[in-house]
Amino acid sequence: MESAPAATQGPKLYRVGTLTYTKSTLAQVFFWMLWGDFFYQLLESVTPALIPLQLRWEGASDTLIGFVGSQSALVAFCLYPAIGIQSDRHRGRLGRRRPFILWCTPPVVLSLVLLGAAKPGGAMLHHFLGWLGGSNFTVAGCTIVWIAVCYAMWVIFNAYIQQVYMYLFVDVIPREVMGKFFGLFRAVGAIGSLAFNRWALGQAEAYTLHVYTLIGLLYASAFYLIVWKVKEGDYTPPPPKKPGGGLAVARLYFKECFTHPFYLNVYFLSFFFWSSLVPLNFIVFFATQAGQAGYAATLGLTLQEFGRVKSWTFLIQIPVFFLMGPLIDRFHPIRVSLVGMFLISASYFSCYWLVQGSTSLLVCWTINQGVIAIYLGAGAALTPRLLPREQYGQFFSANQTLGYSSMIVTPPVCGLLLGMVRDYRYLFIFCGFCTTLAFVALVTLFIQWRRLGGDLHFTPPNTVADSSPDLVP
Repeated sequence: MESAPAATQGPKLYRVGTLTYTKSTLAQVFFWMLWGDFFYQLLESVTPALIPLQLRWEGASDTLIGFVGSQSALVAFCLYPAIGIQSDRHRGRLGRRRPFILWCTPPVVLSLVLLGAAKPGGAMLHHFLGWLGGSNFTVAGCTIVWIAVCYAMWVIFNAYIQQVYMYLFVDVIPREVMGKFFGLFRAVGAIGSLAFNRWALGQAEAYTLHVYTLIGLLYASAFYLIVWKVKEGDYTPPPPKKPGGGLAVARLYFKECFTHPFYLNVYFLSFFFWSSLVPLNFIVFFATQAGQAGYAATLGLTLQEFGRVKSWTFLIQIPVFFLMGPLIDRFHPIRVSLVGMFLISASYFSCYWLVQGSTSLLVCWTINQGVIAIYLGAGAALTPRLLPREQYGQFFSANQTLGYSSMIVTPPVCGLLLGMVRDYRYLFIFCGFCTTLAFVALVTLFIQWRRLGGDLHFTPPNTVADSSPDLVP
């Protein structure tokens, strides 16, 4: 008998939800999501770098700078749970994620333009208050108020875009290539941050409005291309709303998201790691001129010199992010995260002792940013592997909410501590202390993950039906 001809093998297909990709169509989705990421990181580099500088140019203290940052974080903190639930439940022609990007991009751009126009805006506000009889207000004080209000507006609308953009990854990127995607995602983001710090930061004081406006318009064009080019699949109808109104929804949200120790450890990891990023907003004062009487000597770099040093720190992250993708897919992001977090803590404490000038700042900070890239690459792929997919927006928002609470608490605390020690070098100690706590949370999370099945059998805990006491660390 003649043997039957072997079945021809078709091209490899990748699936996520109802979406099916060939290698070619998956590459297109990668391209547009990464294209948006480049300009997203440009935008995310602008406000942390320029808001403290703009406030300092108007004579704001470290405590006031921290207070302004924390008030804006409070707005986002209150919004995140609502964004997660709204997005998970939304069904429309564009899906459940892209409509929020479409609606919120214009006010984000407007708030950036207004931040760029802070000096004339503050003068205009001062003139208006003087006309009303408020002669006790100074131009600098009015400018600080203008910055704080416009920054809060930016935080509100950018919170929607930032959150649903992260949710969109899980809905359109197949799980089997998630590690590779996030390696590329972080690498492209590092290129965006490098571009801002290398070419834009040094021009920010002279061309503040131009920098804000250009980056805002580039950001808007990139995200509207995502809305146009990246398609979402079909979703099952959302579950019926629970009786009892908003109070019942809030009660269910907290019961599902904040009652299981496994998820609480995920959130505390974010809280401590995000706390470690807050002191870095003040590092520009350590590297340049503190502008504060009675403070310890700083490195004395110009803003342009500092921008060049900072840009080099992002350059080291790019190859690290590219290498992370295959490692994450092979060893699981939680193991890679453990290595990264331990090295981050060691590098921060080393920076405190070793940084003495521009060269040592460049070397030590570059090493620090390189090991941070290990964690950032793995950490970005961690939540898609740990949180429930159908309620990803809800649980991700809970993680971001507790993480963002650190941005409420830590800035004024950091500013207060700096006012006490009067030495910006202690920023590295503050960062190292926070990452050490994050490492402890990550070790505990690893133990819980192993108990819940580990590599082969892990399933996100059901927080309503399963609240096993033996999972408490």
